[in-house]
Amino acid sequence: MDKLLCPGFLTSSCTAGLKKHGVPDLGIIYSTVPATAAGVFTKNLVKAAPVILDMKRLKSGKAQAIIVNSGNANCCTAKQGMVDALEMTKYAASSLNIDKELVLVASTGVIGLPLAIDKIKKAVPGLVKNLSKESFTDLAKAIMTTDKFHKTVSEQQNINGKPFTITAIAKGAGMICPDMATMLCFICTDIKASPDFLKKSLLHANDRSFNTITVDGDTSTNDSVIIMANGVSGICMDNNKSAKLFQKTLDDVLIKLAKMIVRDGEGATKLVKINICNANSDKDAKKIANTIANSNLVKTAFFGEDANWGRIIAAAGRSKALMDPDKVKIFFDDILIVENGAGCGESSELKANKVLKLPEFTITVDIGIGTGKATVLTCDLTLEYIKINADYRT
Repeated sequence: MDKLLCPGFLTSSCTAGLKKHGVPDLGIIYSTVPATAAGVFTKNLVKAAPVILDMKRLKSGKAQAIIVNSGNANCCTAKQGMVDALEMTKYAASSLNIDKELVLVASTGVIGLPLAIDKIKKAVPGLVKNLSKESFTDLAKAIMTTDKFHKTVSEQQNINGKPFTITAIAKGAGMICPDMATMLCFICTDIKASPDFLKKSLLHANDRSFNTITVDGDTSTNDSVIIMANGVSGICMDNNKSAKLFQKTLDDVLIKLAKMIVRDGEGATKLVKINICNANSDKDAKKIANTIANSNLVKTAFFGEDANWGRIIAAAGRSKALMDPDKVKIFFDDILIVENGAGCGESSELKANKVLKLPEFTITVDIGIGTGKATVLTCDLTLEYIKINADYRT
């Protein structure tokens, strides 16, 4: 779709003064009617107040609005953090004239600092006043932290001649590791569905997208992926054909966002697909893929454009997955660089080095002992990553 729209949803963003330099830092998503809702959240034992509150409220399977701020994570802020999260939903609900229990909240930014709740309270009335059906892109910009670019995707499909839409925004560039959601993502759709259907669909799409990416091996305290379905299209997920098309579309939308997040990895210059095949099991393949994808030695070799395959096979070997080193093959795109656990010579390495100069490439590791497979997207580790995170609070 050319424009970022989703029938029955309005968005708005503004500058509340939570971030430096006077950039937008507060936003809201509003459904004109109560919506079915579902979410998945961080598995980190340290959870921000908004995450705890949303997990509780989503047990109802309903929501009508999400208020979100950047610049402050509202995490590790003691009891005041929950007070502030509740206040955010209360003021949003009052301005929208809806039940506060239908308002969800999300925060992203620095951990451990008190939230400037008075600035948010002051900004909310204007935020609601400026709600628009065409402001998804502005909202995506308002939730950015270390992101270099905003992340939005919208797709439309037809069922029996009637259209339905999925529009989603996300933020994320650092603290990205496949252990649930790995960032903030808000999804709007105009289908009509039960909470159980929506949760199942979200889990399926999440596992095929955000759970297959890593930037630095860190998971955040605020990771949240929330979907709302308001039903205004009149299209019900009441048959297998409709459900399959919706699932495929949702998968596609989240996969596109996931790729954007890795491509925007803090300081990243390479988007790398780690493809594991013929492992003992899918579970073992995932272990190997994640270990390679999160290896600092492997990631710095990608940045240096050095086909140091020894780092790759060593990472696979410490993944605790079953493998026989003498059966391993490694490819850089279609260049075979390791066969039967041994290098294929200088000529192959020179060709592989050329692959590493590309902005996107695939590393395939054939374990050679079974049928298990897995894919993880990662990026290189650069000097810029260190600079960004060393200076993040200052």
